[in-house]
Amino acid sequence: MNCINCNFKSPATKFLSTNEIEELSNNCAHVEFKKNEKIFKESSFSSNIVYLKSGLVKVHILGPRSEQITKITKPLAFLGLPTTFSEKINKYSATALEDSSVCFIDLELFKHFIYNNGVFAYQIITELCKNEIDSFFRCLNRTQKQINGRVADALLFFYNDIYEKKDFIIPLSREEFGNYIDTTRESVSRVLTELQKDGLIKINDKKIKILKEETLKKISEKG
Repeated sequence: MNCINCNFKSPATKFLSTNEIEELSNNCAHVEFKKNEKIFKESSFSSNIVYLKSGLVKVHILGPRSEQITKITKPLAFLGLPTTFSEKINKYSATALEDSSVCFIDLELFKHFIYNNGVFAYQIITELCKNEIDSFFRCLNRTQKQINGRVADALLFFYNDIYEKKDFIIPLSREEFGNYIDTTRESVSRVLTELQKDGLIKINDKKIKILKEETLKKISEKG
């Protein structure tokens, strides 16, 4: 594995020296995951930092009653940083929603970079802060918006943040979609059908095409 010529470096890794990049190459394993394969499992031991190079991943955690999808992550991103640093025990699972490429980086080497490279450490802290703020807004939207607003939010998220095009295939089943926005599969299907009847979207199984983006934004804003 040669990290020097890798085209998928994280913003933080770009601030490592040539020697540090060589160390990274010697302590990094590249692994390919098929759709629906678990990348790491909740409650399992971890001695690696996980970095998503390509694909799409859902982060999910087992609650008192059922499993909850907390986040959908696209490249380029580190997975599981908070729990790996604190206890070395994964507090949630990560599963590939699409075929995904992942690098496993030795935890002790990663800590060495944090201790000795201030700019690298700053980039990692910046990413953690951004993720925390995003989590606050996701929590706010889930608890205060009606179902129509939450469905609109999710569709706009896939459009703007994940695929960056108005026609895309939702990487979730209807049940997972409901889990992601804290509602039922039936409610998701009902709202999607209503949005299609109103001419805002076009549905073909899992394929969605956004027809009226501005109207969808208004539904999202009103919640």
